[in-house]
Amino acid sequence: MVNYRNLGRSGLKVTEITYGNWLTHGSQVENEQATACVRAALDAGITTFDTADVYANTKAESVLGEALKGERRQSLEILTKVYWPTGPKGANDSGLSRKHILESIDGSLERLQTDYVDLYQAHRYDHVTPLEETIQAFADVVRQGKALYIGVSEWTADQIRAGQELATQLGFRLISSQPQYSMLWRVIEEEVVPTSAELGLSQIVWSPVAQGVLTGKYLPGQPAPEGSRGTDDKGGAQMISRFLSQEETLRRVQDLRPIADELGLSMAQLAVAWVLQNPNVASAIIGASRPEQVAENVKASGVTIPAELLARIDSVLGDSVVTDPRETEKSSPRP
Repeated sequence: MVNYRNLGRSGLKVTEITYGNWLTHGSQVENEQATACVRAALDAGITTFDTADVYANTKAESVLGEALKGERRQSLEILTKVYWPTGPKGANDSGLSRKHILESIDGSLERLQTDYVDLYQAHRYDHVTPLEETIQAFADVVRQGKALYIGVSEWTADQIRAGQELATQLGFRLISSQPQYSMLWRVIEEEVVPTSAELGLSQIVWSPVAQGVLTGKYLPGQPAPEGSRGTDDKGGAQMISRFLSQEETLRRVQDLRPIADELGLSMAQLAVAWVLQNPNVASAIIGASRPEQVAENVKASGVTIPAELLARIDSVLGDSVVTDPRETEKSSPRP
């Protein structure tokens, strides 16, 4: 079964493996299969589920809500996010304005078929709306009982610090950060992780398998396997293109196989276990298009990778690893 970790400096516990439905529910995967994946997650001991209103333009939340219907609500941790445009994409249909946040939480709760979410997250930093307005709106969402905790996603260390200061003044605290993090993408390590540890936030990381690259199924000099994310025309291929265009990176990933074998892990399990070695990481988000993928990935929970093998991983990947903290800033659109 899956282990639990506290989320930030809060009493909320989440499973080390979070089931996420970005790029799957409502788009790549039919609803029946999506429900089967959610059931597999529950059977494996996962109780933490991550989604966002923008995924499949609100459909992903609806699919997840339907799949979880009938489960004991108190036994689940449901996470969703707000920022990106949904619906007709009008002038106020995106960002972190008070209007958009307060309207969006109501839409998310209706689609998820719940009275509250455990964690409501700012999906990006809003460079247009005053931060004071955003944090005040989140404070009101918490006071209304519509979200129990607040987190952020892809915020820089400075943005997290400013947000936490305002939140503290209003009587609540940010408890989590949701960044991209993997063996190949380590941009949070220099600034975001130490700042989060200082301020009482922990990471719920997305793409721990680097959109599938760290499974080893993408071979240098060969086309992406049929049916893989690398051939998906609904957004998956675009997201993974950065890694697939780097032949040397794909070659180095293949050199990780002996390390995975030594630990008795698959390549995907090694990748998920690797991010969980970081003490500031509370949970790794996995996605799945088939139930068996969930059953395999949860085996990464509780794994300890010895220090000498962590050093070997660093040596194998070398300069294929992206570490520049400025990459985080690039993820939030500017006017």
